Amino acid sequence: MNIALIGSGGREHAICQKLSDSKLVNKIYCIPGNAGTRKIANNLNIDSLNFKKLLIAIKFYKIDLVVVGPELPLVKGIVDFLRSNKIKVIGPNKYAARLEGSKAFMKALCKKYNIPTAKFKVCKNEKGVKKFLAQNILPIVVKADGLAAGKGVAICYSKKEVEKFSKEIFLGKFKNSKKLVLEEFLKGEEVSYFLLVDKKNYTFIGSAQDHKRVGENEKGPNTGGMGAYSPAPIINKNLEKKILNRIVKPTLYALKAKKNPYTGFLYVGLMIKNNNPYLIEYNVRMGDPECQVIMPRLKTDLVKIFNAALENKLNKIKIKWSKNKCMTTVLCAKGYPGVYKINNIIDLKKIKLSSKSFIFHAGTKFIENSLVSNGGRVLNVVVLGSTFLKIRNKIFTIIKKINWKYGFFRRDIGWRVIKSK
Repeated sequence: MNIALIGSGGREHAICQKLSDSKLVNKIYCIPGNAGTRKIANNLNIDSLNFKKLLIAIKFYKIDLVVVGPELPLVKGIVDFLRSNKIKVIGPNKYAARLEGSKAFMKALCKKYNIPTAKFKVCKNEKGVKKFLAQNILPIVVKADGLAAGKGVAICYSKKEVEKFSKEIFLGKFKNSKKLVLEEFLKGEEVSYFLLVDKKNYTFIGSAQDHKRVGENEKGPNTGGMGAYSPAPIINKNLEKKILNRIVKPTLYALKAKKNPYTGFLYVGLMIKNNNPYLIEYNVRMGDPECQVIMPRLKTDLVKIFNAALENKLNKIKIKWSKNKCMTTVLCAKGYPGVYKINNIIDLKKIKLSSKSFIFHAGTKFIENSLVSNGGRVLNVVVLGSTFLKIRNKIFTIIKKINWKYGFFRRDIGWRVIKSK
């Protein structure tokens, strides 16, 4: 079986690694991939948003299945295009991808189907913002309606902050957002809950907790994610029932009712308050860096899981997990999530990884046989182990051996679970 994997980040490297472990796989093509995927797959330098060129490559390389990693191609309709050309693909169609592509769409669905979420208002101008401010207490969460690479959300503690960030959105700071969503601030514990969905069934595909803020002690601006750990200890059977019954099932029912059943990975971003789940956001793909801590724990052949999904038989497959915990710390370019430099040489020659440790590449490439940085989030150092404290110490040991003076990382990933021990 030949598989194409769309994307170039740490999430895609983690999925690629898991696919390469399968005996059902002949060749893997990463489009475009990165310096890490190059070692286990064939990187193809094709623009995944140019669907016609992509289809030519899929046919040329005799690709049997396409797995879409990032959200943008999904929101642009890549699944509809591939299915219309009889290509098997893992992901939701364009309509269902609006769960992530439009915060306003997701919130309207929550309102109609009584899905628990924060109180909100969709605003198209500054007048709407001022009205919401007058009726609600601070802090207030401001969210760009469209895709913003994890940077379109701000928790604002003053009216000035709300008005400033709102104005930036209205003026086009994020290309995909012409409007915004204002929300009440929910205080609790965030958790990410993942499913793989087919037209008739769904199956749990892991839980994790992410660290969005760039600075230690959860300070500074939001990023795409500075680190994560799995499984999320806060998830128990009672809470899981609430997540499925109050949030997941009504959502899947709503999309079926619109004759656009959801398929593919579904990331349920939650706030847990008084042991009750509230929906913060949906993502229509695996999380990044959550995927990097879920895939190493997965024992079942990922290709077998995908095949079951394509046949609408996810209810027939039993997924097995490692008993080990997993954590990743993201090594970023100095200046991220603001201005940062690329093309700085990274030396990994001193690194010797065990079977329980990985370096998943995110923003990397090769220039004249030298590994260089090519993004804000550059490397994911991932370790499996018995306790989160031991894992984090092992991660630090690996990072010390990475020769890259242009990077930085958070030292407190997992502070919730390590502090509580």
